[in-house]
Amino acid sequence: MTPRVGQPAPPFQARSDDGQILDLTALRGRWVVLYFYPKASTPGCSIEAQRFEQALPEFGRSGAAVVGVSTDTEASQAKFRDQCQLSFPLLPDGDKAICQAYGVLGGLNGLLGVAARQTFLIDPQGILVHHWKSVNPASHAGEVLRVLHEKQQS
Repeated sequence: MTPRVGQPAPPFQARSDDGQILDLTALRGRWVVLYFYPKASTPGCSIEAQRFEQALPEFGRSGAAVVGVSTDTEASQAKFRDQCQLSFPLLPDGDKAICQAYGVLGGLNGLLGVAARQTFLIDPQGILVHHWKSVNPASHAGEVLRVLHEKQQS
């Protein structure tokens, strides 16, 4: 079941592709862009990741962390990081626990067991404030920045 805007973000702790432990609760006090993507190193996922990387300085100035999640292995995520020259954490969700907590298992109504391309914006108190269910990989990072700035002003 997908959590709703206005609810607390489901907590998780996971090892990123570079071996670091990322705990969502440790990011309290910061905005978090938690984006899910289906398959590392595919064209759409590469474009989306590179757009987030290009916008990373602006996210940083806005006090936001960007975290990518897919059901790929740690090795696939590390290769993806190198290919796209990414500097934000990528979480391999092989057991699909994070994807299930956020209700984003996709691919033939979840039968393929990959993450659907969706994004959640989490405020500094750990509350979901926006959910993108439909994403254009080429323009998504800019859209997330726009909404982040709007939420910060309200």
